[in-house]
Amino acid sequence: MIKLFRYELRRVLLSKLFFVVLLVCLGFGWLTLTTVTIRGTAHTAPFSPWSFGDYLSRLLPLLCLGELCLVSVFTSRRERAVQIITQTTPINPGRYALIRWGAVLVGTLALWLCVIVLAVGFYVSLFGWQDYGALAAPALLTLLPAGLFCLGSGWALGRRGPALIYSVMGAVFLLCWLPLPQELAFSMGSFFAQYPLDQLDPAFSMPIGLAGGRCLWFAAGAGLILYQLFPARRNKNTP
Repeated sequence: MIKLFRYELRRVLLSKLFFVVLLVCLGFGWLTLTTVTIRGTAHTAPFSPWSFGDYLSRLLPLLCLGELCLVSVFTSRRERAVQIITQTTPINPGRYALIRWGAVLVGTLALWLCVIVLAVGFYVSLFGWQDYGALAAPALLTLLPAGLFCLGSGWALGRRGPALIYSVMGAVFLLCWLPLPQELAFSMGSFFAQYPLDQLDPAFSMPIGLAGGRCLWFAAGAGLILYQLFPARRNKNTP
């Protein structure tokens, strides 16, 4: 299984699609850092958790699009034709799905890490800043629920029709830009830009309602993944 995971991971990380998405994210990230983040968000320092969270929120549509592109590697028409052959092998479908999900997650984490390292390098070179731990909370709260939701929804629709994954991409952009209630916000951009305005560069904190909303997005993504995993196991055990 480890060899199979390495094979699927190479397919993701060494694909031209991954490098194109990475270059686009880094280019837009640098543009955001040098034109928006450097001014500070909501009267906070450019290297505050609020400015960093705003930076990630602006990149989130592209990061989600990149993740869905990685999902499409395993849901394309060509891949669906190959899947007919793999279903005749003794490999458990549930484990095979987990391997592929793991490969997409590692590729997605690589994208996240690159844009985070870009921001950290920017902070260190310009401000000599070194408080790396302060960025963990906004990064996890911004990226993890959205990433898991994109993985679950992209795979659920992509395996039913390769073209349907484009509908998920469009839905993600709408979710990022629609003026949803702050508790249900997908990108959290308005939260980072408005919540700290009442104080001067406050410590990072989050209302319980917004934290509950992040948990809902996380649970929705996890539920979609589990829904696809258990039917695969049942079909394997069916005579």
